[in-house]
Amino acid sequence: MDNTSTVSQNNFNQTIEKSLHVRMDKIQPTKTFYKIFTLVSAGMFLDAIDVYLASGVSSYLLKDGWSTLSLNSAFLSVGFFGLFLGSVFAGLIGDLFGRKRAYQLNLLIFGTFTLLGSFAPNMPFLIICRLISSIGLGTEIVTGYAMINEFAPIKSRGKWCALTSFVANCGAPITMLLCTLIIPRFSWRAMFVISGALALILWYFRRNLPESPRWYIAHQKYHDAQKVISSIEDEMKAEKTAPAANIATNTAEQNSAASDKHFIRNLLVATFAVSATIVCQYTFTSWVPTLLVKQGINVVSSLSFTTVMLLGAPFGAFVGALAVDRIGRKPTIVSAFTFAAILGILYGHQTQPMLVMLFGFLLTSCFYVLMASVVGVYVSELFSTKYRFRGAGIANGISKLITVGMPFVVSWLITISNPSMIFILISSFALIAGVIVLFFGPETNNKVLE
Repeated sequence: MDNTSTVSQNNFNQTIEKSLHVRMDKIQPTKTFYKIFTLVSAGMFLDAIDVYLASGVSSYLLKDGWSTLSLNSAFLSVGFFGLFLGSVFAGLIGDLFGRKRAYQLNLLIFGTFTLLGSFAPNMPFLIICRLISSIGLGTEIVTGYAMINEFAPIKSRGKWCALTSFVANCGAPITMLLCTLIIPRFSWRAMFVISGALALILWYFRRNLPESPRWYIAHQKYHDAQKVISSIEDEMKAEKTAPAANIATNTAEQNSAASDKHFIRNLLVATFAVSATIVCQYTFTSWVPTLLVKQGINVVSSLSFTTVMLLGAPFGAFVGALAVDRIGRKPTIVSAFTFAAILGILYGHQTQPMLVMLFGFLLTSCFYVLMASVVGVYVSELFSTKYRFRGAGIANGISKLITVGMPFVVSWLITISNPSMIFILISSFALIAGVIVLFFGPETNNKVLE
């Protein structure tokens, strides 16, 4: 093919891409989007169940003598290492082979090995099952929010991503409540059966979700993109939904070029922000029952206390959903990091049960404002469609890799110091991340990101 033909083909491709992007940017929510939102949110709900399941189960395993503090640390750490592997694999698979492939295999792996873990004869076997199941779940974290990001209307993208986080994080108090009610009566194995079975049921219902048109366009699969977009447009006509206001194509191109030009900077901002969010939140929620037991509170009461504190999870995620579109990504994120740093110090010095629960609720709320705004919205928006899964996957993966070592750090701190040191550590992470987002993070609210 000569140069003239190549230029002509490139111009033709650019014309088609612009046309498809313009049509996609005018998409409004239809039954297809609501189905994606429901099934993706359900998958993220399972992610929340798994995190708090590990926390609740580990305290019972320790109490019953089935495990030790060091084995519990390994149990929690391999879960985070599996999430790291899953996040990285999701980024590669999602960007190179499609979003649909990335989010289908993960639930099959997670569900199968969680069920297998319910039959574990000993702690090492359970640890291996958790490692493999967490690889599947790590993919869910990256693919879920990115899928909502790519199908949601631009004007309400933050709201829908944050609402996904809200639904997901309702799993926090629900799981701890279930652990409190089910484990004393039916043992910890029943919780693994419930979680694994739900994952396999969800996998069945998600098998027919469409591929992202934005991924099709980025990989020059224009015919496939046209089919999905046309299907959604037909639904809009049937539902008598008017298209969204036209958005200038050159603005989308400028935003995309800017995000690619500053890929390294955005990756560093994403990595620091999501790492601080996840390390602080997972460290707090994973270890609170054990820390309360170490302070002399019995295991049933500690789980009850934790359940009350974790009511802050859906509350914080709901606040995040309201704030990200109304006041912007950066103000929401920086404010939440600042309050988390302050409340972390205050929580570490509380001894009265009511104050422990009150400050725990407020601290949890801050963490989940961050989960909604950082993990649910901001990280995916820092990258163009071409690099979105890889950028989000690397940032999430590094955060999980850091979290792998946190159970051992916490275990070590418990043996040489008092629990307040853990909350000083949490506050330090939050403060550093808030400063980085404030000075280096771009504002992505209402921007077209291709």
